[in-house]
Amino acid sequence: MMTNLFSSFDPATSIYMSMNWISTISCFLLLPLSYWMMPNRLMIILNLIITTMNNEIKTLMGPNSKGMSLIMISLFMFIMINNIMGLLPYIFTSSSHLVFTLTMALPLWLSLMIYGWINHTNHMFAHLIPTGTPSILMPFMVMIETISNLIRPGALSVRLTANMIAGHLLMSLLGNNSCNASFMVPLILMIQIGLMLFESAVSLIQAYVFSILSTLYSSEIM
Repeated sequence: MMTNLFSSFDPATSIYMSMNWISTISCFLLLPLSYWMMPNRLMIILNLIITTMNNEIKTLMGPNSKGMSLIMISLFMFIMINNIMGLLPYIFTSSSHLVFTLTMALPLWLSLMIYGWINHTNHMFAHLIPTGTPSILMPFMVMIETISNLIRPGALSVRLTANMIAGHLLMSLLGNNSCNASFMVPLILMIQIGLMLFESAVSLIQAYVFSILSTLYSSEIM
């Protein structure tokens, strides 16, 4: 039973053992397997999404997208399925927690930074000062570029978390109001259906934004 509006985001629903975080990895059970000679419709949609993402990543990274393409497509599919599963009743939305999003953004960003500074040191130093910067502004540009690099994992994780929380809170508010105003149930139900479709699009867009921004950050280093 919900004690307040944010109870749906509380992972500790049991005194002894919480099963909420299992929804994060149980999404892999929904991925279709190619057991048959002819792929089913779900497999066709999945292959279409993977092909589209692969073309997007190749466009952004060029010839350096061999291994990074596989990583980003896997990251996109993982976030998208978790976001969509969070819209279903009684399923914990793990992507609405900073613990979940930072676990993906921080190691990815840190590994790219370590790789860049070890293998492309001169390029990383040159990237701190944009071309054509006046000499008097160079120290300020170095500080600004350094701060922008440091906040990238936080920006990625907060963007995903905030967008998932906002939609769920709005649906919770509408659901609670529908119990108090019975004569408004048809209108609230129509708004809920529209909001559910909107949140489904947001789940797909946020997964796309997370993976594409990660690809752009990696393309600056490769």
